[in-house]
Amino acid sequence: MTQIGRPKDLRDEQTYTIIGAAMEAHRILGHRFLEPVYQGALARELTERGASFLREVDLPICYKGLDLDVRYRADFVCYNSILVEVKALERLTDKEGSQVINYLAASRLGRGILLNFGASSLQVRRFVGPAYATTKTPSVKSVG
Repeated sequence: MTQIGRPKDLRDEQTYTIIGAAMEAHRILGHRFLEPVYQGALARELTERGASFLREVDLPICYKGLDLDVRYRADFVCYNSILVEVKALERLTDKEGSQVINYLAASRLGRGILLNFGASSLQVRRFVGPAYATTKTPSVKSVG
């Protein structure tokens, strides 16, 4: 079976695992809770699927080679390479997409997923990190 002309073995299994975990959490909880509830449920689903992840990841911002006193905090970094941001909004706007793009630039991670649990159906947006970023090599650590 192919997906958009690609053989099954070339699909991104890590992304499918993350989205599958989010779909299960949304199926069970629906769309009426706040973000922390979905974050907790997603963490449980990722654990059940054997996915490696860190929660509440501190992303330093570098300016002219020096870290600023400002940090971004991503909800999850999965498989050491996929930034995952969780929302619980009626609908996504460009603001949430811009947030993920900024987080990808800060972390220099190559992929990002924005999950919105607040709509009646789970909303998923995928992102590819910038070709280059003005930040240094990522120093991603868990703070939670």
